[in-house]
Amino acid sequence: MSATQPVLPALLAFAAPDAGISVERFLLLLAVILISAKILGELAEHIGQPAVIGELLAGVLLGPSVVGLVDPTLPPLHLIAEIGVVLLLFGIGLETDLERLLRVGAAAFTVAVVGVLLPFVLGYGVSRVLNLAVLPAIVIGAALTATSVGITARVFSDLGELKSPEGQIVLGAAVIDDVIGLVILAIVSDLVAGNAPSVMGVARATAVAFGFLAAAVFIGRLIVPWLFRLIARTSKEHTLASMALALAFVLAVLASQVGSALIVGAFAAGLVLAPTEHAHTIERGIIRLANVFVPIFFVAVGAAVDVRTFGSRDVVIVGVALTAVAIVGKFAAGWAPVWVRARKTVIGVGMIPRGEVGLIFAQAGLAAGVLNAGEYSALMLMVLVTTFMAPPLLRRLLTKAAVTTVQPQLDESAVGEMTTEA
Repeated sequence: MSATQPVLPALLAFAAPDAGISVERFLLLLAVILISAKILGELAEHIGQPAVIGELLAGVLLGPSVVGLVDPTLPPLHLIAEIGVVLLLFGIGLETDLERLLRVGAAAFTVAVVGVLLPFVLGYGVSRVLNLAVLPAIVIGAALTATSVGITARVFSDLGELKSPEGQIVLGAAVIDDVIGLVILAIVSDLVAGNAPSVMGVARATAVAFGFLAAAVFIGRLIVPWLFRLIARTSKEHTLASMALALAFVLAVLASQVGSALIVGAFAAGLVLAPTEHAHTIERGIIRLANVFVPIFFVAVGAAVDVRTFGSRDVVIVGVALTAVAIVGKFAAGWAPVWVRARKTVIGVGMIPRGEVGLIFAQAGLAAGVLNAGEYSALMLMVLVTTFMAPPLLRRLLTKAAVTTVQPQLDESAVGEMTTEA
Protein backbone atom coordinates (compact mmCIF):
# COMPACT_ATOMS: atom_id res chain seq x y z
CA MET A 1 0.00 0.00 0.00
CA SER A 2 1.43 3.34 -1.00
CA ALA A 3 1.66 6.20 1.42
CA THR A 4 -0.69 8.26 -0.78
CA GLN A 5 -3.48 5.66 -0.83
CA PRO A 6 -6.45 6.84 1.26
CA VAL A 7 -6.65 4.97 4.55
CA LEU A 8 -10.45 4.55 4.79
CA PRO A 9 -11.01 2.99 1.33
CA ALA A 10 -8.10 0.66 1.99
CA LEU A 11 -9.59 -0.45 5.30
CA LEU A 12 -13.02 -0.94 3.72
CA ALA A 13 -11.52 -3.00 0.91
CA PHE A 14 -9.70 -5.10 3.50
CA ALA A 15 -12.96 -5.68 5.42
CA ALA A 16 -15.04 -6.52 2.33
CA PRO A 17 -16.69 -9.98 2.53
CA ASP A 18 -15.49 -10.99 -0.96
CA ALA A 19 -11.90 -10.46 0.14
CA GLY A 20 -12.12 -13.80 1.95
CA ILE A 21 -12.70 -14.62 5.59
CA SER A 22 -9.87 -14.35 8.06
CA VAL A 23 -9.80 -13.40 11.72
CA GLU A 24 -8.32 -9.99 10.91
CA ARG A 25 -10.88 -9.17 8.19
CA PHE A 26 -13.79 -10.38 10.28
CA LEU A 27 -12.70 -8.35 13.32
CA LEU A 28 -12.40 -5.25 11.16
CA LEU A 29 -15.83 -5.94 9.68
CA LEU A 30 -17.29 -6.17 13.20
CA ALA A 31 -15.57 -2.91 14.11
CA VAL A 32 -17.14 -1.17 11.10
CA ILE A 33 -20.57 -2.60 11.98
CA LEU A 34 -20.39 -1.56 15.64
CA ILE A 35 -19.10 1.92 14.89
CA SER A 36 -21.77 2.52 12.23
CA ALA A 37 -24.55 1.10 14.43
CA LYS A 38 -23.56 3.19 17.44
CA ILE A 39 -23.08 6.43 15.48
CA LEU A 40 -26.38 6.14 13.61
CA GLY A 41 -28.13 4.86 16.74
CA GLU A 42 -26.96 7.93 18.66
CA LEU A 43 -28.02 10.21 15.79
CA ALA A 44 -31.47 8.57 15.74
CA GLU A 45 -31.87 9.18 19.47
CA HIS A 46 -30.60 12.75 19.04
CA ILE A 47 -33.51 13.50 16.68
CA GLY A 48 -36.00 11.81 19.00
CA GLN A 49 -36.16 8.33 17.41
CA PRO A 50 -35.32 4.91 18.90
CA ALA A 51 -31.72 3.72 18.43
CA VAL A 52 -32.96 0.66 16.53
CA ILE A 53 -33.86 2.91 13.57
CA GLY A 54 -30.22 4.00 13.24
CA GLU A 55 -29.00 0.43 13.59
CA LEU A 56 -31.34 -0.80 10.85
CA LEU A 57 -30.32 2.09 8.61
CA ALA A 58 -26.66 1.26 9.22
CA GLY A 59 -27.40 -2.23 7.94
CA VAL A 60 -29.09 -0.94 4.80
CA LEU A 61 -26.16 1.39 4.06
CA LEU A 62 -23.50 -1.25 4.73
CA GLY A 63 -25.44 -4.01 2.96
CA PRO A 64 -24.96 -5.43 -0.54
CA SER A 65 -27.24 -2.88 -2.21
CA VAL A 66 -25.29 0.23 -1.13
CA VAL A 67 -21.70 -0.01 0.18
CA GLY A 68 -21.50 -3.80 -0.07
CA LEU A 69 -19.52 -4.35 3.12
CA VAL A 70 -21.99 -6.46 5.09
CA ASP A 71 -23.26 -9.73 3.69
CA PRO A 72 -25.95 -10.96 6.13
CA THR A 73 -25.52 -14.52 4.80
CA LEU A 74 -21.83 -14.61 5.79
CA PRO A 75 -21.80 -17.62 8.21
CA PRO A 76 -19.78 -16.02 11.08
CA LEU A 77 -21.85 -12.83 10.90
CA HIS A 78 -25.09 -14.80 10.76
CA LEU A 79 -24.05 -16.74 13.88
CA ILE A 80 -23.25 -13.56 15.81
CA ALA A 81 -26.53 -11.99 14.69
CA GLU A 82 -28.41 -15.06 15.96
CA ILE A 83 -26.62 -14.76 19.31
CA GLY A 84 -27.74 -11.12 19.33
CA VAL A 85 -31.43 -11.95 18.93
CA VAL A 86 -31.14 -14.71 21.55
CA LEU A 87 -29.63 -12.20 24.00
CA LEU A 88 -32.31 -9.66 23.12
CA LEU A 89 -35.18 -12.05 23.85
CA PHE A 90 -33.43 -13.40 26.96
CA GLY A 91 -33.12 -9.85 28.27
CA ILE A 92 -36.75 -9.10 27.42
CA GLY A 93 -37.76 -12.25 29.31
CA LEU A 94 -35.78 -11.06 32.35
CA GLU A 95 -37.73 -7.79 32.28
CA THR A 96 -41.09 -9.52 31.93
CA ASP A 97 -43.41 -10.20 34.84
CA LEU A 98 -45.07 -13.51 33.93
CA GLU A 99 -48.05 -12.89 36.20
CA ARG A 100 -48.64 -9.52 34.56
CA LEU A 101 -48.21 -11.11 31.14
CA LEU A 102 -50.77 -13.79 32.02
CA ARG A 103 -53.22 -11.13 33.19
CA VAL A 104 -53.26 -9.74 29.65
CA GLY A 105 -53.09 -13.25 28.19
CA ALA A 106 -56.60 -13.25 26.72
CA ALA A 107 -56.06 -9.85 25.12
CA ALA A 108 -52.62 -10.84 23.80
CA PHE A 109 -53.98 -14.10 22.39
CA THR A 110 -56.86 -12.28 20.69
CA VAL A 111 -54.52 -9.69 19.18
CA ALA A 112 -52.17 -12.45 18.01
CA VAL A 113 -54.84 -14.61 16.36
CA VAL A 114 -56.55 -11.69 14.62
CA GLY A 115 -53.10 -10.33 13.72
CA VAL A 116 -52.28 -13.61 11.97
CA LEU A 117 -55.59 -14.38 10.25
CA LEU A 118 -56.39 -10.89 8.94
CA PRO A 119 -53.01 -10.16 7.29
CA PHE A 120 -52.90 -13.68 5.83
CA VAL A 121 -56.36 -13.36 4.25
CA LEU A 122 -55.66 -9.81 3.02
CA GLY A 123 -52.22 -10.74 1.68
CA TYR A 124 -53.54 -13.81 -0.12
CA GLY A 125 -56.50 -11.87 -1.53
CA VAL A 126 -54.39 -8.95 -2.82
CA SER A 127 -51.90 -11.37 -4.37
CA ARG A 128 -54.65 -13.18 -6.25
CA VAL A 129 -56.21 -9.90 -7.40
CA LEU A 130 -52.77 -8.95 -8.78
CA ASN A 131 -52.77 -12.26 -10.73
CA LEU A 132 -50.20 -14.13 -8.66
CA ALA A 133 -50.46 -17.93 -8.60
CA VAL A 134 -52.02 -19.73 -5.63
CA LEU A 135 -48.81 -21.05 -4.02
CA PRO A 136 -46.90 -17.73 -4.19
CA ALA A 137 -50.01 -16.01 -2.82
CA ILE A 138 -50.06 -18.42 0.14
CA VAL A 139 -46.36 -17.82 0.87
CA ILE A 140 -46.86 -14.05 0.63
CA GLY A 141 -49.89 -14.21 2.92
CA ALA A 142 -47.84 -16.21 5.41
CA ALA A 143 -45.03 -13.65 5.27
CA LEU A 144 -47.47 -10.99 6.46
CA THR A 145 -48.54 -12.87 9.59
CA ALA A 146 -45.75 -12.65 12.18
CA THR A 147 -44.78 -9.51 14.10
CA SER A 148 -41.08 -8.96 14.77
CA VAL A 149 -40.92 -9.44 18.54
CA GLY A 150 -37.28 -8.31 18.57
CA ILE A 151 -37.93 -4.89 17.07
CA THR A 152 -41.18 -4.25 18.97
CA ALA A 153 -39.77 -5.33 22.33
CA ARG A 154 -36.63 -3.24 21.82
CA VAL A 155 -38.67 -0.09 21.17
CA PHE A 156 -40.96 -0.58 24.19
CA SER A 157 -37.94 -1.35 26.36
CA ASP A 158 -36.01 1.72 25.16
CA LEU A 159 -39.01 3.94 25.96
CA GLY A 160 -39.55 2.40 29.40
CA GLU A 161 -43.00 1.09 28.37
CA LEU A 162 -42.32 -2.65 28.33
CA LYS A 163 -44.24 -3.20 31.60
CA SER A 164 -47.20 -1.05 30.56
CA PRO A 165 -50.46 -2.87 29.67
CA GLU A 166 -49.89 -2.05 26.01
CA GLY A 167 -46.28 -3.24 26.14
CA GLN A 168 -47.29 -6.52 27.78
CA ILE A 169 -50.12 -7.14 25.32
CA VAL A 170 -47.88 -6.44 22.32
CA LEU A 171 -45.04 -8.55 23.75
CA GLY A 172 -47.36 -11.48 24.50
CA ALA A 173 -49.06 -11.20 21.12
CA ALA A 174 -45.74 -10.97 19.28
CA VAL A 175 -44.42 -14.10 21.03
CA ILE A 176 -47.65 -15.97 20.24
CA ASP A 177 -47.40 -14.64 16.68
CA ASP A 178 -43.94 -16.16 16.36
CA VAL A 179 -45.16 -19.50 17.69
CA ILE A 180 -48.13 -19.51 15.29
CA GLY A 181 -45.74 -18.41 12.56
CA LEU A 182 -43.67 -21.54 13.13
CA VAL A 183 -46.78 -23.67 12.62
CA ILE A 184 -47.65 -21.76 9.43
CA LEU A 185 -44.06 -22.11 8.20
CA ALA A 186 -44.27 -25.89 8.70
CA ILE A 187 -47.54 -26.02 6.73
CA VAL A 188 -46.19 -23.80 3.94
CA SER A 189 -43.02 -25.92 3.76
CA ASP A 190 -45.17 -29.01 3.20
CA LEU A 191 -47.09 -27.22 0.45
CA VAL A 192 -43.87 -26.07 -1.22
CA ALA A 193 -42.56 -29.63 -1.09
CA GLY A 194 -45.73 -30.81 -2.85
CA ASN A 195 -47.24 -32.48 0.21
CA ALA A 196 -50.76 -31.94 1.49
CA PRO A 197 -50.56 -30.99 5.19
CA SER A 198 -52.51 -33.36 7.43
CA VAL A 199 -54.69 -32.38 10.39
CA MET A 200 -52.51 -34.51 12.67
CA GLY A 201 -49.36 -32.83 11.38
CA VAL A 202 -50.75 -29.35 12.02
CA ALA A 203 -52.00 -30.37 15.48
CA ARG A 204 -48.60 -31.83 16.36
CA ALA A 205 -46.73 -28.69 15.22
CA THR A 206 -49.13 -26.52 17.25
CA ALA A 207 -48.82 -28.66 20.39
CA VAL A 208 -45.01 -28.69 20.17
CA ALA A 209 -44.75 -24.94 19.61
CA PHE A 210 -46.99 -23.92 22.52
CA GLY A 211 -46.21 -26.94 24.72
CA PHE A 212 -42.49 -26.25 24.84
CA LEU A 213 -42.92 -22.70 26.12
CA ALA A 214 -45.38 -23.80 28.83
CA ALA A 215 -43.28 -26.81 29.89
CA ALA A 216 -40.02 -24.86 29.97
CA VAL A 217 -41.47 -22.16 32.19
CA PHE A 218 -43.27 -24.61 34.51
CA ILE A 219 -40.34 -26.99 35.01
CA GLY A 220 -37.80 -24.18 35.07
CA ARG A 221 -39.58 -22.37 37.88
CA LEU A 222 -39.46 -25.53 39.97
CA ILE A 223 -35.73 -26.17 39.51
CA VAL A 224 -33.92 -22.99 38.48
CA PRO A 225 -34.47 -20.80 41.59
CA TRP A 226 -33.06 -23.54 43.85
CA LEU A 227 -30.14 -24.13 41.47
CA PHE A 228 -29.19 -20.45 41.30
CA ARG A 229 -29.39 -20.04 45.08
CA LEU A 230 -26.83 -22.84 45.28
CA ILE A 231 -24.62 -21.19 42.64
CA ALA A 232 -24.83 -17.85 44.48
CA ARG A 233 -23.59 -19.43 47.73
CA THR A 234 -20.62 -21.16 46.14
CA SER A 235 -19.56 -18.78 43.35
CA LYS A 236 -18.77 -15.17 42.55
CA GLU A 237 -21.39 -12.76 41.25
CA HIS A 238 -20.28 -12.84 37.61
CA THR A 239 -20.73 -16.63 37.57
CA LEU A 240 -24.48 -16.12 37.93
CA ALA A 241 -24.64 -14.24 34.64
CA SER A 242 -22.52 -16.89 32.91
CA MET A 243 -24.74 -19.72 34.16
CA ALA A 244 -27.87 -17.77 33.22
CA LEU A 245 -26.51 -17.29 29.72
CA ALA A 246 -25.75 -21.01 29.52
CA LEU A 247 -29.36 -21.72 30.54
CA ALA A 248 -30.64 -19.39 27.81
CA PHE A 249 -28.47 -21.11 25.20
CA VAL A 250 -29.55 -24.60 26.32
CA LEU A 251 -33.26 -23.73 26.26
CA ALA A 252 -32.83 -22.02 22.88
CA VAL A 253 -31.26 -25.18 21.45
CA LEU A 254 -33.92 -27.41 23.02
CA ALA A 255 -36.65 -25.19 21.55
CA SER A 256 -35.09 -25.49 18.10
CA GLN A 257 -34.66 -29.25 18.42
CA VAL A 258 -38.33 -29.86 19.25
CA GLY A 259 -39.49 -27.74 16.31
CA SER A 260 -39.96 -24.38 18.01
CA ALA A 261 -37.60 -21.38 17.64
CA LEU A 262 -34.38 -20.27 19.31
CA ILE A 263 -35.96 -17.01 20.46
CA VAL A 264 -38.83 -18.87 22.16
CA GLY A 265 -36.34 -20.85 24.27
CA ALA A 266 -34.33 -17.73 25.13
CA PHE A 267 -37.48 -15.86 26.14
CA ALA A 268 -38.54 -18.82 28.31
CA ALA A 269 -35.15 -18.73 30.09
CA GLY A 270 -35.70 -15.06 30.91
CA LEU A 271 -39.21 -15.75 32.21
CA VAL A 272 -37.84 -18.50 34.46
CA LEU A 273 -35.13 -16.27 35.97
CA ALA A 274 -37.14 -13.04 36.20
CA PRO A 275 -38.74 -13.70 39.63
CA THR A 276 -35.53 -14.94 41.28
CA GLU A 277 -33.61 -12.78 43.75
CA HIS A 278 -30.64 -12.77 41.36
CA ALA A 279 -32.51 -11.38 38.33
CA HIS A 280 -31.00 -7.88 38.57
CA THR A 281 -27.47 -9.24 38.97
CA ILE A 282 -27.94 -11.45 35.92
CA GLU A 283 -29.49 -8.63 33.93
CA ARG A 284 -26.53 -6.33 34.57
CA GLY A 285 -24.17 -8.97 33.16
CA ILE A 286 -26.37 -9.69 30.15
CA ILE A 287 -26.79 -6.01 29.23
CA ARG A 288 -23.03 -5.66 28.70
CA LEU A 289 -23.07 -8.49 26.17
CA ALA A 290 -26.31 -7.33 24.58
CA ASN A 291 -24.85 -3.89 23.91
CA VAL A 292 -22.37 -5.58 21.57
CA PHE A 293 -24.36 -8.40 19.97
CA VAL A 294 -27.86 -6.90 19.60
CA PRO A 295 -26.83 -3.98 17.33
CA ILE A 296 -25.08 -6.51 15.08
CA PHE A 297 -28.38 -8.39 14.76
CA PHE A 298 -30.26 -5.26 13.68
CA VAL A 299 -27.51 -4.31 11.23
CA ALA A 300 -27.81 -7.80 9.71
CA VAL A 301 -31.60 -7.37 9.40
CA GLY A 302 -31.10 -4.04 7.64
CA ALA A 303 -28.40 -5.46 5.38
CA ALA A 304 -30.82 -8.10 4.08
CA VAL A 305 -32.81 -5.33 2.36
CA ASP A 306 -31.78 -4.85 -1.28
CA VAL A 307 -32.90 -1.34 -2.27
CA ARG A 308 -31.79 -1.91 -5.89
CA THR A 309 -34.84 -4.10 -6.54
CA PHE A 310 -37.28 -1.25 -5.97
CA GLY A 311 -36.76 0.22 -9.44
CA SER A 312 -39.35 -1.99 -11.16
CA ARG A 313 -42.85 -0.50 -11.51
CA ASP A 314 -44.53 -3.90 -11.05
CA VAL A 315 -42.49 -4.62 -7.92
CA VAL A 316 -43.46 -1.24 -6.45
CA ILE A 317 -47.19 -1.77 -7.20
CA VAL A 318 -47.24 -5.21 -5.57
CA GLY A 319 -45.01 -4.02 -2.72
CA VAL A 320 -47.18 -0.98 -1.94
CA ALA A 321 -50.35 -3.10 -2.02
CA LEU A 322 -48.82 -5.69 0.33
CA THR A 323 -47.50 -2.98 2.63
CA ALA A 324 -50.95 -1.40 2.87
CA VAL A 325 -52.71 -4.63 3.84
CA ALA A 326 -49.83 -5.59 6.15
CA ILE A 327 -50.29 -2.33 8.08
CA VAL A 328 -54.10 -2.47 8.08
CA GLY A 329 -54.22 -6.11 9.21
CA LYS A 330 -51.92 -5.65 12.21
CA PHE A 331 -53.29 -2.24 13.19
CA ALA A 332 -56.85 -3.61 13.18
CA ALA A 333 -55.69 -6.50 15.39
CA GLY A 334 -54.80 -3.96 18.08
CA TRP A 335 -58.48 -3.13 18.42
CA ALA A 336 -59.63 -6.77 18.62
CA PRO A 337 -59.72 -7.06 22.46
CA VAL A 338 -62.62 -4.60 22.77
CA TRP A 339 -63.06 -5.32 26.49
CA VAL A 340 -59.56 -4.11 27.44
CA ARG A 341 -58.98 -0.55 28.65
CA ALA A 342 -55.73 0.24 26.91
CA ARG A 343 -54.36 2.46 24.16
CA LYS A 344 -55.50 0.40 21.19
CA THR A 345 -53.61 2.62 18.73
CA VAL A 346 -50.34 1.87 20.54
CA ILE A 347 -51.07 -1.86 20.44
CA GLY A 348 -51.95 -1.73 16.74
CA VAL A 349 -48.81 0.20 15.80
CA GLY A 350 -46.68 -2.06 18.01
CA MET A 351 -47.82 -5.08 15.99
CA ILE A 352 -46.87 -3.61 12.59
CA PRO A 353 -43.12 -4.38 12.12
CA ARG A 354 -42.30 -7.67 10.36
CA GLY A 355 -38.48 -7.45 10.44
CA GLU A 356 -36.55 -10.70 10.49
CA VAL A 357 -39.70 -12.86 10.63
CA GLY A 358 -41.02 -11.57 7.32
CA LEU A 359 -37.55 -12.02 5.85
CA ILE A 360 -37.49 -15.69 6.91
CA PHE A 361 -40.73 -16.41 5.03
CA ALA A 362 -39.60 -14.45 1.98
CA GLN A 363 -36.21 -16.14 1.85
CA ALA A 364 -37.79 -19.59 2.28
CA GLY A 365 -40.15 -18.91 -0.63
CA LEU A 366 -37.33 -17.64 -2.83
CA ALA A 367 -35.02 -20.55 -1.99
CA ALA A 368 -37.78 -23.06 -2.81
CA GLY A 369 -38.44 -21.41 -6.17
CA VAL A 370 -42.02 -20.50 -5.23
CA LEU A 371 -41.35 -16.75 -5.35
CA ASN A 372 -39.62 -15.06 -8.26
CA ALA A 373 -37.24 -12.13 -7.84
CA GLY A 374 -40.01 -9.55 -8.30
CA GLU A 375 -42.33 -11.11 -5.73
CA TYR A 376 -39.44 -11.44 -3.30
CA SER A 377 -38.54 -7.76 -3.79
CA ALA A 378 -42.16 -6.74 -3.20
CA LEU A 379 -42.07 -8.57 0.13
CA MET A 380 -38.77 -6.87 0.93
CA LEU A 381 -40.45 -3.50 0.38
CA MET A 382 -43.23 -4.49 2.78
CA VAL A 383 -40.71 -5.62 5.40
CA LEU A 384 -38.65 -2.46 4.97
CA VAL A 385 -41.57 -0.05 5.34
CA THR A 386 -43.24 -1.83 8.27
CA THR A 387 -39.92 -2.26 10.08
CA PHE A 388 -38.90 1.38 9.72
CA MET A 389 -42.28 3.03 10.31
CA ALA A 390 -43.24 1.42 13.61
CA PRO A 391 -40.45 2.65 15.95
CA PRO A 392 -40.87 6.40 15.27
CA LEU A 393 -44.68 6.10 15.35
CA LEU A 394 -44.53 4.24 18.66
CA ARG A 395 -42.20 6.82 20.13
CA ARG A 396 -44.49 9.63 19.03
CA LEU A 397 -47.59 7.93 20.45
CA LEU A 398 -45.99 6.96 23.76
CA THR A 399 -44.29 10.32 24.28
CA LYS A 400 -47.55 12.15 23.53
CA ALA A 401 -49.41 9.87 25.97
CA ALA A 402 -46.83 10.55 28.68
CA VAL A 403 -47.19 14.32 28.24
CA THR A 404 -50.99 14.04 28.29
CA THR A 405 -50.81 12.03 31.54
CA VAL A 406 -48.45 14.43 33.27
CA GLN A 407 -50.23 17.64 32.24
CA PRO A 408 -53.46 17.06 34.21
CA GLN A 409 -51.39 16.14 37.27
CA LEU A 410 -49.50 19.42 36.95
CA ASP A 411 -52.74 21.33 36.53
CA GLU A 412 -54.27 19.69 39.62
CA SER A 413 -51.12 20.51 41.60
CA ALA A 414 -51.29 24.13 40.50
CA VAL A 415 -54.98 24.36 41.48
CA GLY A 416 -54.14 22.90 44.87
CA GLU A 417 -51.39 25.46 45.44
CA MET A 418 -53.68 28.33 44.44
CA THR A 419 -56.39 27.05 46.79
CA THR A 420 -53.91 26.84 49.65
CA GLU A 421 -52.68 30.38 48.97
CA ALA A 422 -56.27 31.64 48.89
